[in-house]
Amino acid sequence: MKYLCLFYDDESLFDAMPKGEFDSVLGEYFAVDDDLRRAGRMLGGEALQPARSATLLRVRDGRTSLTDGPYMETKEQLGGFMLIDAKDLDEAVAVMSRIPSARLGCIEVRPVLEFERP
Repeated sequence: MKYLCLFYDDESLFDAMPKGEFDSVLGEYFAVDDDLRRAGRMLGGEALQPARSATLLRVRDGRTSLTDGPYMETKEQLGGFMLIDAKDLDEAVAVMSRIPSARLGCIEVRPVLEFERP
């Protein structure tokens, strides 16, 4: 089953981290990524630019509106994601518990809804 894992962190925490600590945390992300790729379980994933670079898009009554980020006052911001293949939620959670965001912020683990096309 496919799971989208969304990483939420306080961006200011990473901004304030000494370079050596940041590099160590980044290495933890890469280690999980490497393990998933070797196992053929990594379907995709990326880190995201800071929330201030986001644009919120809405179309209402045929009119498009754009709002530059950050557009929400939240402690934690979406910082990245992984799309993984896992046998079940328990396995997905076990893998994601190794990601630093699990201890520094939070990770949303959500099963992908797959449609059959007519």
